[in-house]
Amino acid sequence: MTSLLQKTVATLAAFAFAGMASAALAAPSVIKVTLFDLGSGATMATDMGMTMGGDKSKAVMKIAATPAFAKAGDVTFEVTNNSKDLIHEMIVVKLKDQKTPLPFVAADNKVDEDAAGHLGEVSELDPGKTGALTLKLDAGTYMVFCNLPGHYMAGMWTTVTVK
Repeated sequence: MTSLLQKTVATLAAFAFAGMASAALAAPSVIKVTLFDLGSGATMATDMGMTMGGDKSKAVMKIAATPAFAKAGDVTFEVTNNSKDLIHEMIVVKLKDQKTPLPFVAADNKVDEDAAGHLGEVSELDPGKTGALTLKLDAGTYMVFCNLPGHYMAGMWTTVTVK
């Protein structure tokens, strides 16, 4: 009888493990996105948009995405605004290639989100606040950026690769 009980317990354990493994595989990839800056008194650069030629190491506003890659499928961006005094946002667009700049409207000092292919966003976050966005993403390169006036050109962008 003990042998039958042991086999039953082993079978149930195997089913439970298989169920947990399936759930883990179906879980979305999570990318932690941190928005930060050197404060409202810092002089903002105006040439740090993608392919604009500015020295991004000198940016006073930045976005970090960790990890910078994800599996194709559901991807959750968990966003934190680490600024002490500035509002930031995070927008996601799929890049056609990394050599073509996003459509920038100089008069507004912003990217044209619709023309860039806006996929979703975590809207304006007050300092210290958090938000999240889950998107179903195909393989490719995506940019995450802040599109408040001047922030993109001040260096608030990074890329994420989905495979």
